[in-house]
Amino acid sequence: MDVLTDALAAMRVGQTRSARTEVRAPWGLRFPAVGGTTFHVLLRGRCWLLPPDGEPVEMAAGDVTLLRHGNTVALADDPATPLRDFRPATWRTGQTIGRVDVEGDGERALLICGAYQLGRTRPHPLLAELPDLLLLRATETPGLARTVALLGEELEEARPGQDGVVPALVDAMLLLILRGWIERSARAEAVPGWPGALTDAAIGGALAQLHDNPGRAWTVAELGDRVGLSRSAFAQRFTALVGEPPLTYLTWWRMTVAGQLLRESDAPLSAVAQQVGYASEFAFAKAFKREFGIAPGRYRREGGVASPAA
Repeated sequence: MDVLTDALAAMRVGQTRSARTEVRAPWGLRFPAVGGTTFHVLLRGRCWLLPPDGEPVEMAAGDVTLLRHGNTVALADDPATPLRDFRPATWRTGQTIGRVDVEGDGERALLICGAYQLGRTRPHPLLAELPDLLLLRATETPGLARTVALLGEELEEARPGQDGVVPALVDAMLLLILRGWIERSARAEAVPGWPGALTDAAIGGALAQLHDNPGRAWTVAELGDRVGLSRSAFAQRFTALVGEPPLTYLTWWRMTVAGQLLRESDAPLSAVAQQVGYASEFAFAKAFKREFGIAPGRYRREGGVASPAA
């Protein structure tokens, strides 16, 4: 099981929204804080990223910015250009890519800006380690840069199949952005947290097995044995990188999977319980309520809304 893909799939709660944004200098756009994890990709031309704190940063074609909490940020052709509020595109029913044009007489730039809808009530700890603002250069992430280049080609003109290709590329970008961040972190001398866990052969392998079969009655000794470590060495290494002991993470992941199944399927509670490792519906319901603050049946009826006390 691909842990990164699995974690994101469990967090997705809505459709990605984005807008093809064509601008001509002089231009300056202030993007308001919004729900979701926002992104800005420079497809053509050049621009400056103006964070709320810190110095302006020049962006080149292929560079990508991700804001974990969707905080306010600005983009402009020049740091001195006056800013105006970005006006989101108006979407038709079923449309995922809008269009925004800012007229001017100068140099042209083409961007795509939008938001990934990720659940915030139960974020995966992997995402909790992301910086609030992540800037990835095209020169350091070749795979992401190729995807961005293809996206730019698709958005330059209307072509058959564009409405299917563009949203798929935009969704793929999130995985490639996170991969780029993980690989950048792995190039550092000390690889902290989840980037270290996913690039560590033993811990990454153990996480993949937990995700592949969360319902198995795993023990720390068995997991350690499967990745070639003693029980104590494995537990210590896992805890240091993941931030919690193996079976604590397993319980958290089981409940995350259960929540996803309750939101997205009609499977009976007994089947959900069995899939995430509980022999009885009663034991599962007790564990679920302890984790979410609400009984699983009610959680399903209310569309996956956890108790405020959870």
